[in-house]
Amino acid sequence: MAGQGDGASVAERVSEVPGEPGGDGPTGGLLERLGDPTVAEVRFPNRARSARAARDLTACALRTRWAMPREPAEQAVLLVSELVGNAVRHTGAHTFGLRLLRRGGWVRVEVRDPSRGLPCLLPVGELDTSGRGLFLVETLSDRWGVDLLPRGKTTWFEMRLTDR
Repeated sequence: MAGQGDGASVAERVSEVPGEPGGDGPTGGLLERLGDPTVAEVRFPNRARSARAARDLTACALRTRWAMPREPAEQAVLLVSELVGNAVRHTGAHTFGLRLLRRGGWVRVEVRDPSRGLPCLLPVGELDTSGRGLFLVETLSDRWGVDLLPRGKTTWFEMRLTDR
């Protein structure tokens, strides 16, 4: 099943050119190649290039599976990038997982990793060049948090979808 196999190859299966189809149809086969995070968690290797794969997969899923409006979808993709960046830089994990859930008027995005170290929302100065990830999550999402698991944690955010 896609998304359930070797996580080390997930980032390598994403097109090298953003937005360029890698397969048939408007999604370029991305959901078919990597897995559908709206159905089951998709595992990624703990590599910097996995952030791009997670962003592309999130954008594709939000656009094609849920027809999410452009602005909140772009914000969700940015926040995925921040959570994935934290997982890659700070956990020391071999892999992390991405899952998208929709309940009523809410979208929930989860990034799971095997570290029990909690992310920390730091004060952000105007000229700071790093440490803004959770600040962005706090600012752009309606709510966010961390669920500790017996082996690791899930860092998540939720966004309310409004009819426009």
